[in-house]
Amino acid sequence: MKAALMVFLGGGLGSVFRYLITKFIIQNEHSLPLGTFTVNIIGSLLLGLILGISLKNNYLSSNTMLFLATGFCGGFTTFSTFAVENQSLLRSGDYLNFVLYAFGSIVVGILAVSVGLYFSKFI
Repeated sequence: MKAALMVFLGGGLGSVFRYLITKFIIQNEHSLPLGTFTVNIIGSLLLGLILGISLKNNYLSSNTMLFLATGFCGGFTTFSTFAVENQSLLRSGDYLNFVLYAFGSIVVGILAVSVGLYFSKFI
């Protein structure tokens, strides 16, 4: 029960941060969905840092990992919105932005996790 509470609290906090960040990033219907892109990349970087610190130092308890990694990062990032935004780009015939957004998100997201893992060595 405590584990579920940690995920619930972290997920709620992550979702609020995602909402606030995407509201501060101006988006329009004719450009890349920069709000979702931003939170997904930041979330990937944070997850890399969290996992790296945990692996390196065995520093984070299982409840802290559930709160930060599963809860916060899970609530902060969003695959479903990513999928809907890609579908919207396809439906509108904006194939260039679809390719840039879809593949850019995947490649930069993986790189962000790697950067987070790398920098966790110095923490």
